[in-house]
Parts: sequence; C-alpha cells; structure tokens
Amino acid sequence: MFPIQNLKEIMNLYTEPLLRLAYYYVKDTQIAEDIVQEVFIKMYNSQTNYEERGELKAYLYKMTSNKSKDYLKSWSYRNVQLQNKILPSASKTEVDELVRKDEQTIIGDAILELPIKYREVLIYYYFNDMKISEIAGILSTAESTIKTRLVRGKELLKNKLKDIEWEVLFNE
Repeated sequence: MFPIQNLKEIMNLYTEPLLRLAYYYVKDTQIAEDIVQEVFIKMYNSQTNYEERGELKAYLYKMTSNKSKDYLKSWSYRNVQLQNKILPSASKTEVDELVRKDEQTIIGDAILELPIKYREVLIYYYFNDMKISEIAGILSTAESTIKTRLVRGKELLKNKLKDIEWEVLFNE
C-alpha cells in the first residue's frame, strides 16, 4: 500500500511524462489531463492488487496508453469528432504556419499525424528515452516489431518534414 507521501512523490515524478504520452494519443490537453488523473486514481484504488513485477514507470505508461486507447474507441470521442466535422470552429484563422510555429511544434504536429502504432514507438523512444526492450514490454510486442515500427515511423516522419526549410540550418 502506498502512503500518501509516496503517492505525491510518484505523481510529481510521473505526471508530466504521462501527460505528454496521453496527449500524443488523444491530441487534447484537457482529455490527457483527465486520463492521467484516472490512471493515478486507479493506481491508488487498486494498489492492493498491484504486484511489483517490474518498474512502476512501465506500469504507469501501460495504464496511460491503455486508457488513451480506450478513450479513442469510446462513443464520446467519436461523437466529438463527428461534431467537429459537421460544425467546424469559426474562430480558426489561417495564419502563416512558419511564423506561428517553431520547429519543435512542427515536428510535434507531424508526429501526431502518424498512425498510432508508429507514433507511440517514436514517443516512447525519443521523448521518454526508453530502450527498445522496454517499449516491447509495455506494448506486449516483439522487439523486432518495435525496431521495424521505429524505422518506418522515422521514414514517414522524414517524408512529412522533407519540404520544410529549417531555420536552424540557416544559422550554421
């Protein structure tokens, strides 16, 4: 059983990376916050069932990715997507993307456009600095599959970003 102090430490340590992970799945900050909150609540409520068989980090990442995937399958998500297609937001204005966004945002958007099986591997590998074996454990997939998804995901990302003139290259 986790004492409240340990739970606070765990939340302080893992909230930001879990938020980032959930956001890359659902593409909505508020929904990502709700998902991470549900993960911590579930962890607290089911701590008597929790068996220390591996890293707590892997356990939390797996719970977050599962909750995110569940949300993407839910009726409420599909309903919101349908409403957005039928009634597009009138407040969106067309602004020059290169002026409005910096390079990191452009890369983040390109990652969000990738299919989820490539997106999650890239996020785990590059943003969370996880090893291929750790990713394979979290996703319950063979390491060779993770390597293939990583290569294909990088290739897809490269193709999406090939026509962009990078400001950082002009300054060298």
